[in-house]
Amino acid sequence: MTDSKTLGERAVKAIDAKRADLIKLSLSLHGEPEIGYQEHKSAAKLTDFLEANGFAVQRKYKDVETAYRGDASGKANGPTVAILTEYDALPDIGHACGHNLIAMMGTGAAIGVRAVLDELPGRLAAIGTPAEEGGGGKVALVRAGGFADVDVAMMCHPSSRTLAGRTSLASNRVDIEFYGKAAHAAAQPDKGINALDGVIQTFNNVNAMRQQLRPEARIHGIITSGGSAANIIPEYAMAKFSVRALDRRYQQEVLKRFIACAEGAAAATGTKLKVTVHENSGYENMVPSQPLADRWAAHMRALGQAVQPTQDDERMGSTDMGNVSQILPAIHPYIGIAADGTPGHSTAFRDAAATPEAHENALFAAKALALVAIDALTDSALLKRARADFEDRRTQGVVKGKA
Repeated sequence: MTDSKTLGERAVKAIDAKRADLIKLSLSLHGEPEIGYQEHKSAAKLTDFLEANGFAVQRKYKDVETAYRGDASGKANGPTVAILTEYDALPDIGHACGHNLIAMMGTGAAIGVRAVLDELPGRLAAIGTPAEEGGGGKVALVRAGGFADVDVAMMCHPSSRTLAGRTSLASNRVDIEFYGKAAHAAAQPDKGINALDGVIQTFNNVNAMRQQLRPEARIHGIITSGGSAANIIPEYAMAKFSVRALDRRYQQEVLKRFIACAEGAAAATGTKLKVTVHENSGYENMVPSQPLADRWAAHMRALGQAVQPTQDDERMGSTDMGNVSQILPAIHPYIGIAADGTPGHSTAFRDAAATPEAHENALFAAKALALVAIDALTDSALLKRARADFEDRRTQGVVKGKA
């Protein structure tokens, strides 16, 4: 009988054999960035790649236009392991979060496991999840039952540091729209109601509230519409905000207080207010599966790669992978692809995500993901620990568990 070590070595060799093709795929995604739910070319490139490497692919998975799922089955019944990809870019600055590398790592890891899956029990699902940058592709897939048959899920994210995992902030995207009355700003200011004042007062109210928020809470926004001319009192104004906190319960409290800030601004300015809390942007905080994260770190070290300790004061954003981690054991490690301290969502990080060094490091991370997936399929004790860890957290109320 072939042991897991030998299977792992063959999986790694399979990834190495596709090295040039995987890098070409990543650079192609990087060169044609597409924002959330518009990743038609990116999804086509990834699904074609999976089909060419032995996966049965469902496009428009769960009726999400640019989602997909590639399936492959082992020799017998067993658990289902999902390896996830992201491939949306940011407006204006492209792949400044390195999702081209996430797509490459997930696809490469899946191909590595597929090379030995005929000798394994269980099933592998390569799931493409669009619109992570605020559109909540994973949120939509969770709601539609896209992970109902999955036992464990995993992906890897580029960063300026290599970490086995860290938490993330729960968040919501919120639109606020104010409606007033247009008038000549010089001749008849008393006849107008200034919608822009409602937006500005909301910012002022939020700034006044900040000193009463916990340090990890985040409220930040932009004005997307504020009028058309300086001599016309704006009858319409709009702003987009992101409201975040370390755990979902407190985040929902902060969200209510934020909406009260906007309502107070409307009352003060005589404007009418419309608040839209985007359903798919309801990101849960990430809770990494410690047994699986530890195994990924062990594989990385065995591959000769350093894994840095996660610090208590890690800087963090939000990810819809948090929603997956709330319903099943999941990991979201980080691979360093840029100089320490390089900010994400910057042109510097975008440029780093296309370098040979970034691809070299990302391929190591992909191999470690493949090895963890093989472990989850073959090591019943590891899977049992992951399930027990998740159930313990569910009992404590740290995660929700499947409905």
